[in-house]
Parts: sequence; C-alpha cells; structure tokens
Amino acid sequence: MSQALQDLLDLLDLEPIEENIFRGQSRPAVVPRVFGGQVAAQALVAAGRTVPADRAPHSLHAYFLRMGDPGAPIVYNVERMRDGRSFTTRRVVAVQHGRPIFALSASFQTYEEGLDHQAPMPPAPDPATLPTSGDRLRRYAHLDPRVVEHFLSAREAVDLRYVDEPPYGKFGEPREPHSQVWFRTNGKLGDDPLLHVVLATYVSDMTLLDSVLLAHGRGGWAIGDVVGASLDHAMWFHRPFRADEWLLYDQESPSASGGRGLGQARIYTQDGRLAVSVIQEGVVRVPR
Repeated sequence: MSQALQDLLDLLDLEPIEENIFRGQSRPAVVPRVFGGQVAAQALVAAGRTVPADRAPHSLHAYFLRMGDPGAPIVYNVERMRDGRSFTTRRVVAVQHGRPIFALSASFQTYEEGLDHQAPMPPAPDPATLPTSGDRLRRYAHLDPRVVEHFLSAREAVDLRYVDEPPYGKFGEPREPHSQVWFRTNGKLGDDPLLHVVLATYVSDMTLLDSVLLAHGRGGWAIGDVVGASLDHAMWFHRPFRADEWLLYDQESPSASGGRGLGQARIYTQDGRLAVSVIQEGVVRVPR
C-alpha cells in the first residue's frame, strides 16, 4: 500500500465522539475548501458505523450546503431513520463551526437474489496503455504550478487515467460532452465491502462534471475560465466491486443551464459488470 493511500484511509477512519456522533479531519489543501468527495466518503463511513456488517450500501443521496473549512474538524451526526428486516436507512449531517455543510441519506440492504440485467459496458482502451494523471499534468505548461501541485497531491492515493485529454488539457475546443476515466487505488485494500464503496464515493466527485466543460471547450477552475462547485450527488451501488481493481468511470452531460450543469455516469468493473450509477449537479458559472 502506498503511503498516500494509507493517509487517505486514516483520513476516512473517523473518531467516535459519542453514540451516533463522529469527528473527521481534512488534509491541507491548496484551494480554501474541503474536497466534496472527502465529505461524502466520511459521511458514508459514519453511517456505515451504525449499520450491521451484513448490510451493504445500495444508494446515497447528498447535498453540499456550504464550503467546508480544511483547517477545522468536521462533526458527523448520524440519525437512525429506519432498521427494517431487509433495509436500513441513515441520515448524516456534517457540521463545521456550528453550521451544517453537507447532508447525506444512505440506504443499506442485506444481500438478496433477484432479477438481473444491465446496460452493456461501452468500449474503452486498456488502462495499462494510458498515461497516469501525473504524467498528463506534467505536460501542461500552461497550468499554474499550484494547480498542478493540488491535483497531484489530491490524487496520489488513486491511480486515475483519462482516456482522452481532460478539459484543462485541450480547452478552447468544444468536444462531445462525454468523458471516460479509469481508476483504482494505489495499493491493495482489505476485504470490507463498505471500504470499497467509500473509496469509489471519494473518487466519484473528482471528474463527474468534466463532460459539462467539454461541451463548451472550457478548462474549468484549473484554467480559471469557469467557477464551479458540487450541489448534489446521488449514487446507486448495483453489484459488488473492488476499488483496488480497475474501474471504468463513463461520464456524460445531458444538460447545462441556469448556471448549473448535470453530469451522469456509470462505473463498470474491468470485466464489464455495471457496478455503480452516479448523477451530480453542480454550479458552473462563467466569471464576468
């Protein structure tokens, strides 16, 4: 396991404060806000700590309410909404400086046999043939060194590989609003299914709105031609998967309007199983 991955796992290992109350920390950041994927992942950890081990997450729905302060701890308050025979539901509110910054509802289910079908996996090149995120970043001389530092530090724990150029690598040229990324953790994880779902949740907020930017030839905050932030986020976990094995994140944007952009995606295992569906809306504003 890489040290960066161990540091991320330590970050996600929340401190229990009281029954149903947990505290998390943040990593130092170049940008003055907490990464949204971190808050979502930590909130899911908090919820999972109150659920029987035989119940895995099957969905989450979340709202980003305020910008998080990376210099202050985050308190996660878990409300036990329902404990049924098959399903368990939890609501989590993340609080900083006495105000909620994030709210999540998550549902967990015991395993059941049932009907089974899925959308086919789209074509994508082998991840081993693609440059790493770090290799790509070092090619972009037009990027601010602080931006490069931020991306490299934020993604050290994850091997993330774009199939095509990311928005900031080919900005000014409108493209199809579709993006593909392969990812896996930089090191092996244990067998706890919740851990793999939590790591996928962490990564899911990194690139989902890229397809919005591609449609307009925008480079995003890395270039400074767009101001953005996640507004809400939803995930459905269909089939078991491992976050330390290659996953294809196939993303597209069906719409952008009113200062907001919508991204939707599917995550597939390398052998073609549909593992996760994701939808996110975010603020996408052009600076005046």
